[in-house]
Amino acid sequence: MRSPLHPIRPAAQQAKRWHATASLLRLLVCRRFLLENRKALFRNLLRAVPVSAETGTAPKSLMFRAPLRRTGIHFGGERSGRSRCGRLVGIALVAVGITMQAPRAQQPEATTVPPATALPSSPRQDGRATAAAGPTLAGSLADPAAWRLYRSQFVTEQGRIIDSANDRISHSEGQGYGMLLAVAANDRASFERIWGWTRANLMVRPDALMAWRWAPDKRPAVADLNNASDGDILVAWALTEAAEAWGEPSYRTAARRIAVEFGRKAILFKDPHGPLILPAVSGFSAQDRSDGPLVNLSYWVFPAFQRLPIVAPEYDWAAVIRSGLGLVRQARFGPSSLPTEWISAKADVVRPADGFPTLFSYNAIRVPLYLAWAAVGQPEDVAPFRRLWGGIEGERLPIVDTSDGRPAEWLTEPGYGALPALVACAVDNTPWPESLETVQPNQNYYPTTLHLLSLITVRMRYPSCLKR
Repeated sequence: MRSPLHPIRPAAQQAKRWHATASLLRLLVCRRFLLENRKALFRNLLRAVPVSAETGTAPKSLMFRAPLRRTGIHFGGERSGRSRCGRLVGIALVAVGITMQAPRAQQPEATTVPPATALPSSPRQDGRATAAAGPTLAGSLADPAAWRLYRSQFVTEQGRIIDSANDRISHSEGQGYGMLLAVAANDRASFERIWGWTRANLMVRPDALMAWRWAPDKRPAVADLNNASDGDILVAWALTEAAEAWGEPSYRTAARRIAVEFGRKAILFKDPHGPLILPAVSGFSAQDRSDGPLVNLSYWVFPAFQRLPIVAPEYDWAAVIRSGLGLVRQARFGPSSLPTEWISAKADVVRPADGFPTLFSYNAIRVPLYLAWAAVGQPEDVAPFRRLWGGIEGERLPIVDTSDGRPAEWLTEPGYGALPALVACAVDNTPWPESLETVQPNQNYYPTTLHLLSLITVRMRYPSCLKR
């Protein structure tokens, strides 16, 4: 919700002021004067229009055409005899009319921000973004064949990313990964398609966040309007990278809208553990659950938090990184010392969340990927993953029951094998296996995506592992 940025005066008073201003301009302003001073008038106009820091646009309440018609001054087209001078006088009238308005205190509107969620501070006055720590993503994939394979298997002509192992649904996470991969492949056309589908089909909430799931065989296709915070982060990050790579202002504006809204509604900046990321706006807070707030460590997309200061510098993203590292060090459950998917952060010491299996599983395997990608933390932060994966033969990864440390299931598709290879590279500078230098066909969406992301990480952060 946005508070009005432009006070509305009573109609009679406003009309009287417009008429007086117009009469004064007719007496004092001539064609030659306007032509000689048009640049200054335009500068005054641009300075006077208030722009929302959150949306990057002027408020809709700035509607000038009706008052201009009442004065007989027009922007053009309606009275052709005054076309050039009339347009300039109209612009001058707008500039003078705006700058003559006295500021008036506004009462803030109520928001739907959950309790204990911090609001952003005001943007920096000079408008410059905070310097980002992470390297740029554009062009880092450097494997056109792998990207063509990915597009052919998982990206529709409309730009929908298909989760092939999950009833061919789409979700904000997949759209975000697809956009990141398109930037890494330097494929702007594919990026536009994926982003366009995401805008049209997932950005259906009343805020700037995305509905998390789209099912092709359901009507409506979006049955749950709740968001998924990792998807919002990935899309905002991808838009930031695209804006940096291709200089497109609309990407930067969209990235900012999502990042600011995510920070407002899904980060608990004042939690004793440090800033906590709620997995979604609804369902995971202390108000929603007796063991809340709940967190999922795979939603700490560490490399994204190094780049989002470009578009949302008012948030302390470094503190979000620190809190994530602290949780990784705390969430070492059972004999395996591994995190579960869902974790209760209600008490001083975190624990597995109530009502969820105590598994280290599909989500949590991304934690070491994001740690390595951002090159944050210490070797001991990834030590449990290194121990788990160090002795595994082939490409199998275990889903571990943390209560007893035993494998409950195995992930067998070859793409999963890129995660142990990445951890070994990051910790011990182990050479990258030849079998993982490119993706293999006929795999599902998730292992293929993790494989490509691991390759990007190695090329961005650990190129020495690729030298032979």
